[in-house]
Amino acid sequence: MSSAEEIVRHHPVDPDGAEWLVPQQPVEVTVVAYDPSWPAAYAELADRLREALGDDVLALEHVGSTSVPGLTAKPIIDVDLTVADSTDEPSYRPRLEAAGFTLVLRERAWHEHRLFTRDRPRANLHVWSPDSPEAARHVLLRDWLRTHADDRDAYAAAKRAAADRLRQVGGGTVNDYNDLKAPAIRELLDRIFRAHALLGDASGR
Repeated sequence: MSSAEEIVRHHPVDPDGAEWLVPQQPVEVTVVAYDPSWPAAYAELADRLREALGDDVLALEHVGSTSVPGLTAKPIIDVDLTVADSTDEPSYRPRLEAAGFTLVLRERAWHEHRLFTRDRPRANLHVWSPDSPEAARHVLLRDWLRTHADDRDAYAAAKRAAADRLRQVGGGTVNDYNDLKAPAIRELLDRIFRAHALLGDASGR
């Protein structure tokens, strides 16, 4: 696991370091009520990934808002996949593409993150190397929201406000949506870090 120091540090995303293989387009970001079918959609994706990569799957997690029962979300399943080396694309990319996943983004300066997408079921597949602090943060956030209804509801409100704001200005990219709700996520993470005695005192709030 990543060190506590790495997990609590807010690593900035460098937009100039993002290599988009598919150009970003303005989209209408839609958030919807929780759908009980999302866990089954994740299970289908997990089966496909394990079939495609076998023992090269070091870890697999359903993350993001669709992994939290009761949480408003974009209807896109987020999956975190850990492989031995995310930079070694020849070792996994062809098999993922054969399974219906398309590489759309490399972020060499941000934990060597790779993003694949899939249309059916709609999914974002995040590929990491072992000990990625961002993958650890995803799990911490997911588990917290599953057990803290007040924070889950507050985050849902922030998501709806971000989507509404984009509509008011005539649309934007998914990154624009993520930027709008980033302060709410950072506040949540800091609370989680304190509760886990990773940051400051352990009093939570």
